[in-house]
Amino acid sequence: MKFSTKIERCELSPMRKYAPYADAAKARGMHIYPLNIGQPDIETPRAFFDAVASFTAPVLEYAPSDGVASYLEAVRDYYRRIGQTDLTTANLLATNGGSEALWLTMSCILDDGDEIIVPEPYYPNYSTFVTLAGGKVRPIPTTPEEGYHYAQRSKIEPLINEHTRAIMITNPGNPTGSVLTREEMKMLAGLAHEYGIFLVADEVYREFSYDGEQMASMLEFHDAAENVIVIDSVSKRFSACGARIGVVVSRNKDFLSEGMKVCQGRLCCPTLDQVGAAALYNEGPEYFAAVKEEYRRRRDTAYDMLMQIPGVVCRKPEGAFYLMAKLPVDSTDAFQIWMLEHFSASGDTVMITPGEGFYTTPGKGVDEARLAYVLKHDDLVRAMRVLAEGIDAYNHR
Repeated sequence: MKFSTKIERCELSPMRKYAPYADAAKARGMHIYPLNIGQPDIETPRAFFDAVASFTAPVLEYAPSDGVASYLEAVRDYYRRIGQTDLTTANLLATNGGSEALWLTMSCILDDGDEIIVPEPYYPNYSTFVTLAGGKVRPIPTTPEEGYHYAQRSKIEPLINEHTRAIMITNPGNPTGSVLTREEMKMLAGLAHEYGIFLVADEVYREFSYDGEQMASMLEFHDAAENVIVIDSVSKRFSACGARIGVVVSRNKDFLSEGMKVCQGRLCCPTLDQVGAAALYNEGPEYFAAVKEEYRRRRDTAYDMLMQIPGVVCRKPEGAFYLMAKLPVDSTDAFQIWMLEHFSASGDTVMITPGEGFYTTPGKGVDEARLAYVLKHDDLVRAMRVLAEGIDAYNHR
């Protein structure tokens, strides 16, 4: 039997690749601290569950393909509160999480052979959705030593050619935790407008910026209104990953019209999850302030303890809840497997995400890893100590 060459070019998730090793370790009685996946342990606001519990319609009908009205209105009002006062619900398409928002976008803007410029390291599922749409990632190269900085016109402009359809960025960044300045955002919007390409901005971590940069969105640059497509989601903002509700935001009516074909093709997003998601957007600024402060504390702890390990190269992340680091090991893939199969610190070990899966360029990221600082503070402290012990033991095995 023959399979699609597009799906054969896709890779399995590097975040979930090591699950069989973890299952075997747990079966042996090991306790594993998960630093490998961005699953927040912050409690989901009760408003989500209360809204679902109070749903009283006698029939759970199909929702409208573009989204339940209350959800679209809640997202519109959120964007208006952060300065995008001209947006209406017509600028929004509800999606099954940020992942479907990305898949929808790539399906609408890419043909076979088209290219999309993405700074690497990048969220690995970008490659999956680009490949399934027939496109190709053209990476902007970065290094750990320069803090994975990519937002320079001199780095990006030479990569633009007749096959380029978009630039895609995550701000704040996954996996690097980098946050763009307003000048860097303006430069990117200007490039997209100048060359007549899309700028796809994944902004699902917008609330999590820790060091002075104000919360921002690419939607602010009205000169590039036709170019900008924003990907958003309730998953990280409200610690509601299982709800699988996201949104595509754009002022480009033609793009939204094409995207509606995808929305109608998959019929609708789950009604109850949209109802619950709408209620989440009623959370006030005190909620975001408390969550942000908790992640800031975790960020400081993870970074400070990591930098006590000799040989680590890492710039302090400015946002999201990840850091990307060069570790003093020959291969983070081999190290992770060894940590799950052979290492124990009084019955404890850790999971990280080896860095190679975040790159398109062959050979890059072999000694790098992403760590998600999503554990409660005491657990995070223990996890970082176990990681340090593991690195030392691995290098002296």
